[in-house]
Amino acid sequence: MARAMYEYTKTILSKVSFDTTLFCKEVQKALQRLLPYEIEELKVFIESLVQQNPDLDQCLIYLKA
Repeated sequence: MARAMYEYTKTILSKVSFDTTLFCKEVQKALQRLLPYEIEELKVFIESLVQQNPDLDQCLIYLKA
């Protein structure tokens, strides 16, 4: 089931990537729900989204903590 949560999180982040505030909230939720190795995979996914939409880079602060 945890893998399903990871895939769901990726889907949600893709859909809300137009709004920086929503994106940051979803990143925070994901960090609470996902397993440590999934968070590492999510970081790579988020970095690719940030390359497409540079406004999202302010959410990277949550991944550094």
